[in-house]
Amino acid sequence: MTLLLLLLLLGICTCQFNPNVACGRTSIVHLFEWRWDDIAEECERYLGPNGFGGVQISPPNENLIVTNPSRPWWERYQPISYKICTRSGDEEQFRDMVTRCNNVGVYIYVDAVINHMCGAGVGKGNSSTCGSPYNADERSFPSVPYSLHDFNEKKCKTGSGNIENYGDADQVRDCRLVSLLDLALENESVRASIIDYLNMLIDIGVAGFRLDAAKHMWPGDIQAIISRLNNLNTQWFPNGTRPFVFQEVIDLGGEGISVKEYLSIGRVTEFKYGAKLGKVIRKWEGEKMAYLKNWGEGWSFIPTDRAVVFIDNHDNQRGHGAGGASILTFSDARLYKMAVGFMLAHPYGFTRVMSSFSWPRNYVNGKDINDWIGPPSYNNGSIKIVTINEDTTCGNGWVCEHRWRQIKNMVIFRNVANGQALTNWWDNGENQVAFGRGNIGFIVFNNDNWTMDVTLNTGLPAGTYCDVISGEKKDAQCTGRQITVSSNGKANFKISNSAEDPFVAIHINAKL
Repeated sequence: MTLLLLLLLLGICTCQFNPNVACGRTSIVHLFEWRWDDIAEECERYLGPNGFGGVQISPPNENLIVTNPSRPWWERYQPISYKICTRSGDEEQFRDMVTRCNNVGVYIYVDAVINHMCGAGVGKGNSSTCGSPYNADERSFPSVPYSLHDFNEKKCKTGSGNIENYGDADQVRDCRLVSLLDLALENESVRASIIDYLNMLIDIGVAGFRLDAAKHMWPGDIQAIISRLNNLNTQWFPNGTRPFVFQEVIDLGGEGISVKEYLSIGRVTEFKYGAKLGKVIRKWEGEKMAYLKNWGEGWSFIPTDRAVVFIDNHDNQRGHGAGGASILTFSDARLYKMAVGFMLAHPYGFTRVMSSFSWPRNYVNGKDINDWIGPPSYNNGSIKIVTINEDTTCGNGWVCEHRWRQIKNMVIFRNVANGQALTNWWDNGENQVAFGRGNIGFIVFNNDNWTMDVTLNTGLPAGTYCDVISGEKKDAQCTGRQITVSSNGKANFKISNSAEDPFVAIHINAKL
């Protein structure tokens, strides 16, 4: 039995700011806007067997139905209540998903929208995914319940009531983010409602939370809420296990709020990671892959045991959030796979893979005016089923980057190499680099405009290995290229600059 399988059988690991993934699993995937039924099936048929640790899901609570534009993705970030009732499914389907995913060692991480409710200008009605009434004009959300005194109407000092200056920490935390009604989290009634919601999800069996818009909440308010959360459900987690918390804090420098203010609460999303790696892979502004030798804290990132890292997310792949044009996405497939491969091979941070849906881009003056388009849907607004093609890719408008062979196999690479130090770094001073993970794995990139032909010290035991980028090990054979490691640990790597995937990765579980 392989080392990976032995680790998986051991169950839950413990570590600092524990993501609560099962031992031997090291990455989660964001199945953006998927239905609960489809996530349950994906856990059983693909994510579990391929070593994924968990799924970040879209917000499960009731949201406003937006019809102009028609059902945009961002309507999920306009809460009406904390009932589990969205286009992804109802509470019964949610519970079924959590149970089925947990049973195969793939845990659920909820995108928790607790900073605000819906937009200030939506009026009143019951146009919400569960039909609950609301009156945004009067700040009334009876299904929670919230009323006028539960919002930061008087604390915000701007004329518009919205954030006008991101250099002012008080505005960022006390005023409305793009008109979204800002909750007064210091109020005990507000805290109690949020705590009840999160504890309900914990009791159902979720493993943790992404806190949306965390930098728009005071750290003390977040800490007060987190401290009163239940331990995780002992049906799947050891007694006393705390929920994993990672906070969305965009800090590229030059603003009034620092990511450091949130590091004592839980992990934090390191937005510099994708923005800077995108520039390096694109070779913009004189950046070279050779400069990645001290990647991580050496690039002024937060400590590795506090970081959640990713190449792109649901916001910045649409030009929102942070990172700008340097962000790599599935639209730049060749470069994107290299960036994700580097992320999954490198030991820094806790890794999250993106899984997207496609939309027709339409750029006007450099901006995609279709950046609002929601998930693949039927005419009645319901989300389309994620269909699986014969070649294991997805149909019905779903991109499913996590099913791309190169990305899936690098998730496995990271699992196999978990805990191993970065070793045997090599570079040519330009954009050809290589490094190992102990004596377990080795990866080589050619991002230069000429063919690579080098012999490198891999640190791996002698033998023949299957490259897990061009193929994989199957039935004691390689479906892609083979790499031979000699008795001194060295191997020759020839990578054309015109290759579809100009990188190679090997590890001990891919040894013939």
